[in-house]
Amino acid sequence: MAPLDKASHKPTASKVSPMAHKYGGSCMDDEITDDSEEFDDVEFVENVTDCPGCKRPCGHQVLKEKKAGTGSNFLLKCDECDHIHTVQIREPRPVTIPFLLSEGADTVQTKIEIDEDEVIRIGDIFEHADASWEINRIETKTGNSRKKLSANRIGRANAVRSDIVMVRLTLTRGEFSDSESIFVERDTVFKAGSIMEHADERWKIRAIHTGAGRTMTGRVVAYDIKRIYLHEPPRPREEVTYNSPRERRQAWKEGRLGDNPNPVLPEAEKSGKPKQQRLERRQKKRRL
Repeated sequence: MAPLDKASHKPTASKVSPMAHKYGGSCMDDEITDDSEEFDDVEFVENVTDCPGCKRPCGHQVLKEKKAGTGSNFLLKCDECDHIHTVQIREPRPVTIPFLLSEGADTVQTKIEIDEDEVIRIGDIFEHADASWEINRIETKTGNSRKKLSANRIGRANAVRSDIVMVRLTLTRGEFSDSESIFVERDTVFKAGSIMEHADERWKIRAIHTGAGRTMTGRVVAYDIKRIYLHEPPRPREEVTYNSPRERRQAWKEGRLGDNPNPVLPEAEKSGKPKQQRLERRQKKRRL
């Protein structure tokens, strides 16, 4: 299991910096860069660990190192009080934790090895199977939920895919709506009111629902989205040709050109009968 982004991974026994590179601790030399000229006059202390004589962290000399199992025993001499004492460093024992990994509607169960002294927290992100995962639930061995827990006390953990997120869609066409979902990168941005492509069709983003509510304006990143509401975009107006200026004037009067604020309703529509039928009736009356 790759290191978690938020958890601390320093073994509790890793106190001597020269051995830190071997056993997961930290060394002050790691913080020095080649271009840090401002630290040229600063004196750095090596092999810092707690001194029983000084009762505080001090620099030490390594007098003797002895291999012991998977770690080492160090005989140290304090630079401040010359107190000599022993520090034991052991590699943390790995423990196997059952994980439920969820990607959209699919969930798989797997087991991941973690150092027993590593503290796992909700929200931690780790790499596994060429993907990023975010821990969203931690349980004790008795099934109780916790926000953080050391690895040796975890009974099971749940994680969701964090580099790819699922975005739910509601597609409305006329009076009918359908629900679908898409998978996108977590940093994908959606803009309310814009046109997007989905299933080879164009849709207008009517609104975006987040955990804080629904918005019809602005931009929202994918990992904050609960649902996107899509409507059919307005269809482009069909180009209509008119045979004469008179037909165009009549179309404008009736509002068919879209630029008349007070369109006139045609006489045929007012009576509810086609104009041709009225002419035929007049002709029949004249025959009588």
